[in-house]
Amino acid sequence: MAGGKASVKPVKRAPAAALASSSEAPSLWLWLGLALLVIVLDQFSKTLILGWFQYGEGREITGFFNLVRAHNTGAAFSFLANAGGWQRWLFTLLGVVASGFIVWMLKKHPLQKLFCFAISMILGGALGNVIDRLLHGYVVDMLDFHLGGRHFPAFNLADSAITLGAICLIVDELRRVRGGK
Repeated sequence: MAGGKASVKPVKRAPAAALASSSEAPSLWLWLGLALLVIVLDQFSKTLILGWFQYGEGREITGFFNLVRAHNTGAAFSFLANAGGWQRWLFTLLGVVASGFIVWMLKKHPLQKLFCFAISMILGGALGNVIDRLLHGYVVDMLDFHLGGRHFPAFNLADSAITLGAICLIVDELRRVRGGK
């Protein structure tokens, strides 16, 4: 202490937003873990269906629901299913690119919990179907709902996660527009 005065260095503080994000925002690993859980459950259910059923076979569970084994070489509602095979690689590429974009969005918006939940569900579902395309050349579908002899197109857990994610995105946007975050 020269001259009786202590030299005090100013303490640098993190911006309030940085403090809030580290204490309030779930980790990126939580969202990636949620996506991984979707992938594991989706692939497990598809493995069971592939082991229990032959292609085209089904089993009635209730008066409105069957378990079936269906293959979809296209996208939603069999879009481009009969396109000759190139669609497999197009939809695989789209799934991988979308997944990269989703991970970037998870990093960019860590405080938006409903948004992050929604896109994590979409990420898990997209990658679950990408895995099918790479392993089999088609997506395995198994959930068949019907009413009055009319069947909704068969789908799987990955599709369900994507749909839930899309619904949550809409709810999140409506909340944001109304100022209710």
